[in-house]
Amino acid sequence: MQATASPPVSGLLRRARLRHFLRARRERITPEEVGLVNVERRRTPGLRREEVAALAGVGVSWYTWLEQGRDINVSEGIVNAVSNALRLEECERTYFYRLAGHNPPPRTEGHRWDSAYARMHALVEGWSFNPAYITDRYGRIELASRSARSLFRIDTRGDNCVEKFFTEPSTREKYPDADEVGRGLVAQFRAQSARFPEDPEFGRMAERLCGWSPRFAALWDCHEVVGPNQGIRKIAHPQAGVRVYDRVVMRVPDCPESLLTLYIAQPGTDSAERPRELVGAHAGAAG
Repeated sequence: MQATASPPVSGLLRRARLRHFLRARRERITPEEVGLVNVERRRTPGLRREEVAALAGVGVSWYTWLEQGRDINVSEGIVNAVSNALRLEECERTYFYRLAGHNPPPRTEGHRWDSAYARMHALVEGWSFNPAYITDRYGRIELASRSARSLFRIDTRGDNCVEKFFTEPSTREKYPDADEVGRGLVAQFRAQSARFPEDPEFGRMAERLCGWSPRFAALWDCHEVVGPNQGIRKIAHPQAGVRVYDRVVMRVPDCPESLLTLYIAQPGTDSAERPRELVGAHAGAAG
């Protein structure tokens, strides 16, 4: 009998991630959410595999093999049907497509210029004295403005935003909504890892962080994914109080592996009225 060649490590890792992701997403949906009558006691939370298969219109065996991470070819149609059945958000759907070996479908809504104009206008107007920094694919600082270095107490020689948040209590204390910030950091890190499935450093980082931080380990096991995490960010300072910023994240032109993060002090806050004083008024960590 001829020996069968072992599949590449990257393929095994991708299918393992797919297995854990699909199971986690299936278990978060209750039968009632999809119109199923839950009349019996269930041993596990969420939907059963056969229920997901029925909702997606695919064979039970086919979906079972998919969730088990078997080496099968999955069409884009099946990926889309399962995404709908599991009620995946846009970034979760993108993550699923990549793990299944397909390019994600193009975005069709939510990214029109008219909806982004106000935020981008504020970005341009408030650039001079607001923090800005660039991170690499792993979340390590590549470049930071003076105000960002002071505000977040970061070093441009490779400080890692994710590691800093989960290993330094003083960092987490700067965020009134630290649980939400941490959840977003882990979900974004997982989504970023899917963009580079053959890079083992993501796995090594996750293993180290799971050993260092039980909170990171718990969030990592949730298999949540989000895109570049932008929106409102609150940062506390013992003397200056809580500062409120709009946080914008975008990929760096000509260098899509890197992310540019910009903080814009909201109008009407002390941080917007006195930006120069904030250059040296805060200490924290990038997040």
